[in-house]
Amino acid sequence: MSTSTLTSTEQAARRGNVSIGLGTLRALLARDLKVTRRNLGSLLLRAVMQPLAFTFGFAYVLPAIGDSFGGGHGQPGFSTVLVPGLVAITIAVQGITSVLMPMLIEMTYTKQIEDRALAPVPLWVIGLQKVISAAVQTLLAAAVVFPVVLLVHGAGARPEVHVHDWPLFLAVLVLSCLLAASFGLLLGTLFEITKVQNLVAVVITPMTVLGCVYFPWASLDALPWLQYATLLNPVMYVSEALRACLTPGVPHLPVWACLLALTGGTVLAGGFGLRQFGRRVTG
Repeated sequence: MSTSTLTSTEQAARRGNVSIGLGTLRALLARDLKVTRRNLGSLLLRAVMQPLAFTFGFAYVLPAIGDSFGGGHGQPGFSTVLVPGLVAITIAVQGITSVLMPMLIEMTYTKQIEDRALAPVPLWVIGLQKVISAAVQTLLAAAVVFPVVLLVHGAGARPEVHVHDWPLFLAVLVLSCLLAASFGLLLGTLFEITKVQNLVAVVITPMTVLGCVYFPWASLDALPWLQYATLLNPVMYVSEALRACLTPGVPHLPVWACLLALTGGTVLAGGFGLRQFGRRVTG
């Protein structure tokens, strides 16, 4: 066979490979576009919710409640208001994700949950172990972030923070971590791993942005409908309880109301979560 014939054959083979590659690429893109069209509503929801939550919080709520915490005329500065809120948001996100993600991975990919379910103990013990373990991790995260948010500030904006009641502060931290971990267990039993992005966009982001992290609950009296709506937000009680412990000069909910909500929320979320956990594992 001549050299020209071999060259023509090689060129034809290359053209064939390119054609096959382009055809495969088109098929893969067509499949992805079909999946995107099928999940278009979910995609738009994820894209809209996070900027909507932040825009609502910073462009609507803060201007509506006014500059009540600018640090002048004896008022506490914004950095003082912010410290308990940032610790609260750390507890909420860390507590939820510390249970949620490992559990979904164990149930979906590694199937390790099936091995643990064979242990000679009730399934609720396995679920409770996950909650306690995540609560400990969350407590450590709060211990790390507390000095960070306390020490990092602008010139002349030092937050006025002091632990006035150590037993109360430790009780609030423990209850808050248990509450966040319990919600993580409950959410992990209600969502599939393919819907985690929706969970973050639709549940966790609004819950944290509107959890009185950046402003006290009392300042929402300019928006009564929102003030009452936030009573359903567990993060709000964490923020307000920490303000009662760290910045009592900032208006906050009564301590007894915060402790009641933290305890009741942990019992309810933990109870439903453990029941759903048993159903999810055996289902």
